Amino acid sequence: MTRAAFETPIDDTGDALAGPWRQPHQMLHAQVYDSHASIHDDATAQKLGFKGGTIEGPTHFSQFVPLCERLWGRDWFESGCISAHYRSAAYEGEDVQAIVDKPASGARHSTIRMVKRDGTEVLRGSVSVGADAPPSALDLRLTELKPLTDAVILRDISVGMTTAPQTVKMDFDQNMGELYPFSLADKLKVITEPSPYYQDTSPWGRPIIPVEMLSVLFQYLSKKDGLPVRGPAVGLFADQEIRLVAGPLFVGESYRVQRKVVALSGSKRTESLWARTEAYDSGGRLVATMLLNSASLKESYAPYQQEYAALGRG
Repeated sequence: MTRAAFETPIDDTGDALAGPWRQPHQMLHAQVYDSHASIHDDATAQKLGFKGGTIEGPTHFSQFVPLCERLWGRDWFESGCISAHYRSAAYEGEDVQAIVDKPASGARHSTIRMVKRDGTEVLRGSVSVGADAPPSALDLRLTELKPLTDAVILRDISVGMTTAPQTVKMDFDQNMGELYPFSLADKLKVITEPSPYYQDTSPWGRPIIPVEMLSVLFQYLSKKDGLPVRGPAVGLFADQEIRLVAGPLFVGESYRVQRKVVALSGSKRTESLWARTEAYDSGGRLVATMLLNSASLKESYAPYQQEYAALGRG
């Protein structure tokens, strides 16, 4: 008999399902990106106006999984989608809570949010199951983007650029490199919502990769993509969606991943590269996708003002 997926206590408020308050661990203090420390390093983050090293966005996805499993059961692990716009940074030691609005009877989609104790929203977005679900939060956001004009950091990037295929896998004790200097085993010791599905027993007969760690799997070799992003510059995840098409994905299994630039956008502080990663199993079947908005902070790119002025607009 298969064990329950989670022992997470869930509060049914009538209109929503709410998980417990959690304090996610920050595991990226030692992350190196383009030979410099990242936004998850305290000193680097503080120079850019953050309180300290931020918790990586997809870490929060784990808190939503028991809520979605309560709504949709096994379907969530096989065809679930979580789509989120990150609204404010969370830091180690802060309490955060995941909330999923209860869908209408029979509906296979809903809205989500994560909040801090003071009501600050960490993220908001959507969850769904199945290929026939309505457009996700980021599907809609892509139609509303402010176009990137006068690009500096991303001036050599164009929509439609595609990376070469890469083969990736995640074993329990495999260190995931400079971008993710820890292993799945390390993560499972501190993951906010532990599950036997991640360790040994699952309905699919072998351990599955947690949804938050799919981000790590898909980004594992991204430094080798060769996309001509100017740097060094500090970046952060501003929007992210992970969609299972023929899930779940399994520990120790190899997958072929490839990225395509699908949009460029901008704000006062950032230049954003939106890329969609597609993951295929050994039989060539599409099993999952990830849409990621990697936002580069203009102020972290030393020659930004000089190069902007060279465009004739400084």
